[in-house]
Amino acid sequence: MNILFIMYDQLRWDYLSCAGHPHLQTPHFDRVAKMGVRFTNAYIQSPICGASRMSTYTGRYVSSHGAAWNNVPLRVGEPTMGDHLREAGMECWLIGKTHMKADAKGMARLGLEPDSVIGARQAECGFDVWVRDDGLWAEGKNGFYDDKRSPYNAYLRDKGYESPNPWHDFANSGVEEDGQVASGWMHVNVDKPANIREEDSETPWLTSEAIEFIDQTDGPWCAHVSYIKPHWPYVVPAPYHDMFGPNHVPAANRQEAEKENAHPVYNAFMNGPVGRAFWREDAREKVIPAYMGLIKQCDDQLGRLLDHLEATGRMQDTMIVLTSDHGDYLGDHWMGEKDLFHDCSAKVPMIIYDPRPEADATRGTTCDALVEQIDLAPTFVEAAGGTVADHILEGRSLMPWLRGETPEEWRDYVISEYDYSGRPFALDLVEHLRDARLFMIFDGRWKMMHAEGGHRPMLFDLESDPDELNDLARGDAHEAEVARLYGLLHGWALRRSQKVTRSDAETLAGHGASLRLGILTFLYDGSEVPEEMTEVYRRRVAQDFTTS
Repeated sequence: MNILFIMYDQLRWDYLSCAGHPHLQTPHFDRVAKMGVRFTNAYIQSPICGASRMSTYTGRYVSSHGAAWNNVPLRVGEPTMGDHLREAGMECWLIGKTHMKADAKGMARLGLEPDSVIGARQAECGFDVWVRDDGLWAEGKNGFYDDKRSPYNAYLRDKGYESPNPWHDFANSGVEEDGQVASGWMHVNVDKPANIREEDSETPWLTSEAIEFIDQTDGPWCAHVSYIKPHWPYVVPAPYHDMFGPNHVPAANRQEAEKENAHPVYNAFMNGPVGRAFWREDAREKVIPAYMGLIKQCDDQLGRLLDHLEATGRMQDTMIVLTSDHGDYLGDHWMGEKDLFHDCSAKVPMIIYDPRPEADATRGTTCDALVEQIDLAPTFVEAAGGTVADHILEGRSLMPWLRGETPEEWRDYVISEYDYSGRPFALDLVEHLRDARLFMIFDGRWKMMHAEGGHRPMLFDLESDPDELNDLARGDAHEAEVARLYGLLHGWALRRSQKVTRSDAETLAGHGASLRLGILTFLYDGSEVPEEMTEVYRRRVAQDFTTS
């Protein structure tokens, strides 16, 4: 049994044909959905790349692992998916992006050398690395956004793309009429084809790396194939650049009323540079067709992977998992990118194919259970035949759902968290930076956002308002629902999240251990315990010094 764990970056849950998109056909996503189960209520644990991924890789909530935003290091020693799978006898490899920042100070404190096996795994989020490329090789006046080596840039240079930064100049830019680079950072340019041969662009390149890995390795393995697209820059090579046009752009899901008496945090995001960029209809009419083209390319490359598995006989022994780290507002709710908890941001696609006969009954079905991204790590451990360390992993295995079973006491709500202290407007909203935190709780109908720092919550009833346009917490008519959801959030906050070095089974096995090791405290005459416990203490003395 192997696991092909594919993650796309910034892929909305509803931009797949199997999820009902009216224009975008994704036959290969649909193909996996027909072979497996599509989870329709899957939520990430933070609407930002780094924090979301760290939750996925650790199987723990953001406030448990602490890597709360992009480039916040995951503390040294935090158990990850790779650690759990290796214990179960399965290798765990990275092909693509993690957005993980190593805890260099922690590694130095413990004397872990980055080039040692354990040091390399600590620095790479627990993965062994086939190829890592986080895919954002931006360059400003202070240098590169990412100071690591770019394998993709090296590949492009070997292919003859001559530039100090071919990732930008070719793969993520078009060409102006005067021959200048038409940067993909500018929305006005994203309807142009990227100045690159399609087979050399990012998504085909990573697919080729995945195929090469699969062909040279023996199982059991988990391969995390982590694509950078359809994340911005929203630019795609021909023929994908003009497959869609303004006539395929849906009306933005937003109303002027959302701006009235808006929650202060929501208002800050709406009126920030990202939000205002997507207020423009001319920007949406360029960005969304490019975004759709990127997804179409992702789907075609998924088909290439699936065909290779079929041709090599690996489809019968490989679990396939498709998901995303978060969605993309694309102008909905007057926002761009991610950052808050509307479904277009916090809800993600999740499709799982299990080749084993036990999953035959659920092929081609959907599951509406409330699912969290942290459920993937325990799912993989169970699939690998291991024992789920539920004192560490806070998610729950999805294997029962794949077998057509209904687990006992499945969760009643999902949680997502967001630390916006890295945003420039944070101190305009809270007195102390540590209070720049948001929490979402969603019970399948009611969704509430709590903001630290004394702000009121936001509340949506997705039964009567599935588009999440009416914030019911602007008035006091729903105080009972708010109080109920705060009670659930409080219960979640009281979870045991830091006792990770000893399981309940180990704790139970330790009951009475000190007694069996001779710690006989608070006894009057020894009759309180079995005779065998005091036997070693009931012997004649070798010499009586009390009479000397």
